[in-house]
Amino acid sequence: MVTDERMAAFINSLDRGNTPLLDRIEAECKRGNVPVIRPQMQSLLKLLLAINRPKKILEIGTAIGFSALLMSEYAPSECKITTIEKYEKRIPIARENFRLAGKEAQITLVEGDADDLLKTVEDSYDLIYMDAAKGQYGHFLPEVMRLLRVGGLLVSDNVLQEGDIIQSRFAVTRRNRTIHARMREYLYQLKHDERLETAILQDGDGIAVSVRR
Repeated sequence: MVTDERMAAFINSLDRGNTPLLDRIEAECKRGNVPVIRPQMQSLLKLLLAINRPKKILEIGTAIGFSALLMSEYAPSECKITTIEKYEKRIPIARENFRLAGKEAQITLVEGDADDLLKTVEDSYDLIYMDAAKGQYGHFLPEVMRLLRVGGLLVSDNVLQEGDIIQSRFAVTRRNRTIHARMREYLYQLKHDERLETAILQDGDGIAVSVRR
């Protein structure tokens, strides 16, 4: 963990918690080793949603729907969420979770590779949440910038790679070196793009929050 585990546990213990359905989905994710956003990110998303009050959200990386459902609970009731997922085995589970939550009218799941789909989107979004293949964040960024309205938020999860981001590339396992290099470049882009104001937080596994100028 990037943050001290005892401190993180204390902070997480203060949280009011989520709905029973979200708790069940989170437990299913942990049992099945399906990626799920960490408690620190959950708290930050709730805060950002309260501040930003988005009417349109784009999520890149649905998994089985936990984060989309979490955002639907804390965003304004009229907010529409579009979420993209390419892993075929997770898509029907996510759709069923949206149905169980009664959120089918609010959440639209688009099947396919974000690399292809983002190029076809013509809408603009108040908040874009990035939680997909970490090596692709920088590749998605030009289309994300096109879709993010002025004043909108880009939230990028898991950007510190369990602390590996600060290591030399030679200290990282060979199979992770490409992702390591790409994530470093992505963070540099976020901090040096004059269209963005970005803060990189150590919470969870690292979170980058960017505002479109």
